[in-house]
Amino acid sequence: MLLHLQIENFALIDALDLEFSAGLNVLTGETGAGKSIVLDALDAVLGGKANRRSIRTGATRTRIEAVFQLAADEIVACSRELIANGRSCRSKYRLNGTPVSQKHVRQLRERLVEIAAQGQAVQLGQNAHQRELLDLYGGTILLEVRQTVATAFDRLQRAEAILAERQALNRQRSQQLDLWTFQLEELQNAHLEDPDELDELEREAQRLNHVVELQQQSYQSYRALYENEDNAAASDLLGASETVLANMAEYDVRVEPILTLVREALVRIEEAGQQLNTYADHLEADPERLAYVSERIRQLKQVCRKYGPTLAEAIDRYRDLQQQLDALDGEEGSIEDLERRCQTRRADLQAGCDRLTQLRRDAARQLESRLVEALKPLAMEKVKFQVDLASTSPTRTGGDRVTFLLSANPGEPLQPLSETASGGEMSRFLLALKACFSDVDTVSTFVFDEIDVGVSGRVASTIAETLYRLSQHHQVLCVTHQPLVAAMADCHFHVAKQAIEASSDERTVVRVHRLDPAERREELAQLAIGQTDRDTAPADARAAATAFADVLLDRAERLRQQLQPKPDKAIVSRSRR
Repeated sequence: MLLHLQIENFALIDALDLEFSAGLNVLTGETGAGKSIVLDALDAVLGGKANRRSIRTGATRTRIEAVFQLAADEIVACSRELIANGRSCRSKYRLNGTPVSQKHVRQLRERLVEIAAQGQAVQLGQNAHQRELLDLYGGTILLEVRQTVATAFDRLQRAEAILAERQALNRQRSQQLDLWTFQLEELQNAHLEDPDELDELEREAQRLNHVVELQQQSYQSYRALYENEDNAAASDLLGASETVLANMAEYDVRVEPILTLVREALVRIEEAGQQLNTYADHLEADPERLAYVSERIRQLKQVCRKYGPTLAEAIDRYRDLQQQLDALDGEEGSIEDLERRCQTRRADLQAGCDRLTQLRRDAARQLESRLVEALKPLAMEKVKFQVDLASTSPTRTGGDRVTFLLSANPGEPLQPLSETASGGEMSRFLLALKACFSDVDTVSTFVFDEIDVGVSGRVASTIAETLYRLSQHHQVLCVTHQPLVAAMADCHFHVAKQAIEASSDERTVVRVHRLDPAERREELAQLAIGQTDRDTAPADARAAATAFADVLLDRAERLRQQLQPKPDKAIVSRSRR
């Protein structure tokens, strides 16, 4: 329920702060007084259209805030700022002070407010919207079946996608198998086991390619360390040093640690010389081994270029190919299995669509009967209404194309609603439709903008009763020129334009005033006599209008008592004003 609406610098409104009540709220005033501007502001704060021209002339910023009560302890404050930016403007939305996107606000709007006006015919004429209305009217069971259909459709889509993928894979399977088999055989023939093999072979190749140099250098090193006919070797020099140090140790024990180091060095030199001798003895040229190593290095480098770049990565690729081939050869479920699964899913979807179609037909017959009965009192006694269900390919919403058909005049054929209803007929159709949906619609607030324009007194009376009945289940805001409608209000606002002084200029502003009982009586009299004749009407006409207003108020009070639901069944708590 809309509790509070605050508007700053929107169109002709400089500042408004309105509090609304449960039940039926009406706004009256002269044509062009700005009644629709208030509703435009409510539409704008909930994500509706607004642009630079929406900002009041002379201002750079518009702010609108609407406060709603969703439950006994749940309050939601929606606000929107329009900030001028040259010829354009940007918007900022907030929910309870937290910045949100326009999409978020529009999603919330579906729970908060529905604005019904003659311009709504575009949306109402759409088949998708008509289908949504029919499903909503069908109730919980129908909506559950539609969800089942949506699930079945999604399952079929997934099964068909898997089948298509498998069929495509099957077409490529032979070619893929050939490629993977060739690659696997090539890697198998390379006998890849050790990721360090290439590095080790390259080191071995270096050694085999330099055997002669290594032999010469090892001999030179051996002579320098251990045996040298031309010069004293390192072992000879250390031996001489050992003899001298041993003689010295006989006279000074402090030399013994040095003697120990020299003796250890001598032992290591002798070991090194022996190992060099052994190393040189085993060095020999091996052309066959060198040829094998060179060929193996070439083979491994070629494998690395194709499957690497490293040998470790080539080994990983080999293992992956084994797994891929195993998976390709042993995939679960054949093409035939997947085709049977799709057939089962398709049958499930069709069964769900058939069930949904039947429920929609049942709901359609009930809606047709109820809507015709609601339209007859609205000067549409000969109206015909039919919900046409045409079969279509199954989708998430079923296999039906829903079209509302209307014939407002005798002898005229049923035609799509969007093509046949006039503006006034569409207004009455909207009101009757909302009345039919009052007990299933989850929207808390309905807004009707001059939905009673151009109707006679008898029809206006029926519209007033319908609006009041609707307000037993939902809060209703209504812009009206009909005194019969205004008399039924629980809360009555008067909208007017005023000229005010602003600096040196005169500015026009919109003012909204909540009427007390005496002011309501005067407003109803003015509606009856005509706003344009307020100051010029004869005294007897004004008296007759006042008496008529009293009659309307008395009649409205009696009618409210008749239409008031029992306390335990009332959905919206209401207070009499």
